[in-house]
Amino acid sequence: MAYISLKNINKIYPNGYHAVHDFNLDIEKGEFIVFVGPSGCGKSTTLRMIAGLEDISNGDFLINGKRANELGPREREVAMVFQSYALYPQMTVFDNIAFGLTLQGVDEDVIEQKVKATAAILGLTDYLDRLPRALSGGQRQRVAIGRAIIRKVGIFLMDEPLSNLDAKQRVTMRSEIAQIHRETHATTIYVTHDQTEAMTLADRIVVMKEGYVQQIGTPYELYYNPVNVFVAGFIGEPPMNFIRGKVEKGLIRFGKNELNVGKLLGGKAKAYEGKELVFGFRPESIELGAKPDAVQIKATVELTEMLGDNTNVYVTADEDKAILKVDPHDTPELDSELVFSIPEKNVYLFDGETEAVIK
Repeated sequence: MAYISLKNINKIYPNGYHAVHDFNLDIEKGEFIVFVGPSGCGKSTTLRMIAGLEDISNGDFLINGKRANELGPREREVAMVFQSYALYPQMTVFDNIAFGLTLQGVDEDVIEQKVKATAAILGLTDYLDRLPRALSGGQRQRVAIGRAIIRKVGIFLMDEPLSNLDAKQRVTMRSEIAQIHRETHATTIYVTHDQTEAMTLADRIVVMKEGYVQQIGTPYELYYNPVNVFVAGFIGEPPMNFIRGKVEKGLIRFGKNELNVGKLLGGKAKAYEGKELVFGFRPESIELGAKPDAVQIKATVELTEMLGDNTNVYVTADEDKAILKVDPHDTPELDSELVFSIPEKNVYLFDGETEAVIK
């Protein structure tokens, strides 16, 4: 197991492009950390710097308290699982899993024992004699993971490992990766653009945007206490709804609705008079109908999506749009008018200029 520390890590390419800005993170032994964000946010670049596949432009990278900036990938004792599986097509599953141990000159009896034990964990025992082309996508990914975990290194790095799988396979592999982590207790850093993967796998999540860390926290902290509009909108499915409005006489108006900012912000309300605020609420936080101690909004139903356990209802209030998550038995008719309520405790307010949450 390993303790990892990244202090003011920067990546600047020769053409001047600044891919990662002042990245700071301490990772405890055995933690499962997920880097999440849209394409181009710097998450994979950061992972590659940890792996030793990219040089660190500025900052200090430490493993167990020792500076590791200049160490090569092998010296860092990391194992990496790539998006593309990177299996050797001419080798059997057994030989692919055993490859790292074979290079190290490990005794054949030991290799056989370790490969069989690893295959049993991953459900690959019956496939050890097959070539990769005879496997499904999910099975190939298991082989790639097996090749990594058999080495018993302290740090596992996974770069979008499930992106080539279909939806059902991704769900299955998520649970298998979680189980493998519970069994190995290895420090794991996992990169994805899929917030569902991040929420279901991570001990802590690092949300990135345009090379900057936006927030670091547990899935619960990021979901219920986002620090800004970006994090609030990125974490959650469907995403948080946002309505922008200018504060006039303590109110924000949108369509035929108005929000009493003074009631929600108390003494802070005067500071935002004449300024723009962003009003946010999650789709599942609403109740249909007018409720006491809640923000009430009138809207028109534009579209409904029946998903089995719930229905997504797309509504508009003049130019403002929102998604509501309701019980399928309460699905409203298309083009109908409805009133929904948002309990005041479920309302988020963000500064319209900085987009930071207003505490």
